[in-house]
Amino acid sequence: MARDFYATLGVGRDAGTEEIQRAYRKLARENHPDVNKDPKAEERFKEVSEAYQVLSDPEQRRKYDRFGDDFRQVPDDWEQRVGAGTGAGQRGGRVRYSTSGSGFDGFEGFEGVDIEDLLGGFFAGRGRGGPVPGADQEAELELTVEEAYRGGRRHLNIGGAREYDVTIPPGVLDGQRIRLAGQGGRGAGNAAAGDLYLVVRIRPDRRYRLEGRDIHVELPVTPSEAALGATVPITTPGGEVKARVVSGSSSGRRLRLRGEGMPNPKGKPGDLYAEVKIMVPKRPGKRERELYEELAAVSDFDPRRT
Repeated sequence: MARDFYATLGVGRDAGTEEIQRAYRKLARENHPDVNKDPKAEERFKEVSEAYQVLSDPEQRRKYDRFGDDFRQVPDDWEQRVGAGTGAGQRGGRVRYSTSGSGFDGFEGFEGVDIEDLLGGFFAGRGRGGPVPGADQEAELELTVEEAYRGGRRHLNIGGAREYDVTIPPGVLDGQRIRLAGQGGRGAGNAAAGDLYLVVRIRPDRRYRLEGRDIHVELPVTPSEAALGATVPITTPGGEVKARVVSGSSSGRRLRLRGEGMPNPKGKPGDLYAEVKIMVPKRPGKRERELYEELAAVSDFDPRRT
């Protein structure tokens, strides 16, 4: 069944970048498996992510608009190949190409050309240009924040048929591409195969928020830790670290731990930002309540007057 990425995101075909991004963020939050326990939510989340991946990339979106569901099979230089393969004198018209009734437009300027035969000629090597290199292909590689942080080896099954052992560099970022040379579409006429690009998608995590290589976390502390100062543990994707909360810290104060963000094999790692969040017990014990009452009686601190 053909996919309509615009319908998946609920936007029109003339939607701008910001509208597409807003729609994606809204649907990703609603359908994330950690938030939505509907058994079908994870599948919807993957569909939304795939639609955003394509429509947020200008070149991918352009090919998708023209070729619909088959756009990944079309070489990047298809326009030049069409021009070379059809010759002069055929420009000045419009061919509509529909993928299983999806209604996607084809490309302009080749009146009377059978698009199926033409694309078939690309991949079967029937064009006048001789051997045709294989098309580059893309697949998504979904990782948790911890997996992206650590990197390492991973065994992948793509499309239920192809299997790969992939080395993931530590500190990969969302949208980063990992190239598998020669693992894309097969070439025709003894031409080289294309490459396979794995596009990293980091799964949203309620504990960590990524901004580039910087990691943002909440740091829950007790009222006494905030008032008196304390050394407290912070859980990070790389393990537990210690941070010093200075006395007199209020909620919203940020602690910066240099170099504790996402690794960077080629340069400086990111930083970790921990935002203080003062927490109180929902049901204080008898003695705790007595102490809070005693503190309230002797303290003249009024946060609404500072």
